[in-house]
Amino acid sequence: MALTAGIVGLPNVGKSTLFNAITKAGAEAANYPFCTIDPNVGIVEVPDERLQKLTELVEPKKTVPTAFEFTDIAGIVEGASKGEGLGNKFLSHIREVDAICQVVRCFDDENITHVSGKVNPIDDIEVINLELILADMESVDKRLTRVSKMAKQKDKDAMAEEPVLLKLKEAFENEKPARSVELTPEEFHIIKGMHLLTIKPMLYVANVSEDEIAEADNNEYVKMVRDFAEKDNAEVIVVSAKVEEEMAELDDEEKAMFLEELGIKESGLDQLIKASYQLLGLATYFTAGVQEVRAWTFRKGMKAPQCAGIIHTDFERGFIRAETVSYDALVGAGSMTAAKEAGKVRLEGKEYVVQDGDVMLFRFNV
Repeated sequence: MALTAGIVGLPNVGKSTLFNAITKAGAEAANYPFCTIDPNVGIVEVPDERLQKLTELVEPKKTVPTAFEFTDIAGIVEGASKGEGLGNKFLSHIREVDAICQVVRCFDDENITHVSGKVNPIDDIEVINLELILADMESVDKRLTRVSKMAKQKDKDAMAEEPVLLKLKEAFENEKPARSVELTPEEFHIIKGMHLLTIKPMLYVANVSEDEIAEADNNEYVKMVRDFAEKDNAEVIVVSAKVEEEMAELDDEEKAMFLEELGIKESGLDQLIKASYQLLGLATYFTAGVQEVRAWTFRKGMKAPQCAGIIHTDFERGFIRAETVSYDALVGAGSMTAAKEAGKVRLEGKEYVVQDGDVMLFRFNV
């Protein structure tokens, strides 16, 4: 499932440094605005301890984790919605992502310039959020002009769409994002094709200095971001992009020692990947055989045939049933054979809603 989280932020907040750490792709991170012109896309493995446990249990020839895609998007500046800086590029690239990770600078460093001359994370957040709102308002206004004319002519679709657009317009005029507007499933479906920027789920990434990562809760900037995010019903992940970039060069054992020295349990990147995964409503099911143990990404709420189709379209087309056992039940039993003997393995049909952690074997006939 090719779902993408876009990494956005003002210039020089640590956005590209963070992306370098995520993908080890070496996106340019020079100390000046607009160094990231074209979006860099990187694939990162989703950390999952369950995969390692299943590998120990099954002893397959290979293990394949599930992956997640991050896009590093050009730094935004005030006026982007009007084409300032790389505004148009920024907005077109962000339309293509499914969720937004907004990196916010929460450290002081006189050697790294700030685009507005001072560090104030709330100002930074409001600049970006307002530019996204202004861009969405322009889209809604254009559409409203045409839809309102059609509604007056008693066009059924236009009459259904007009009140939804007016509801959004009111929110934008009050500087509120589209995701803050209560929409019914039918209303959401009506505006889905507009690809509004502020309808996308948002995650705030507070970037702190290396010295503050272990006690980030004492950072006044981080406190400000948490307070703001709470009002936006959004999550905050604290990272030190510089630390993460250094850790990206280490093997697992060295990384564990480094984290211990820093006094933190889990890297910021692992937290960010997991949070982004959750943000998009994603979950993981597993296939486990002697050839391979593999994790697969699916959207929560998907049924067994759809999940089978993620592996191959033939699996969905010819779906018969899915032999299913929960991860906990399988690990508790100690082996697939023992799980079957204990009656833990179920036969699920076409209406079964797959759960996170299900270990599945699909039966199909094409």
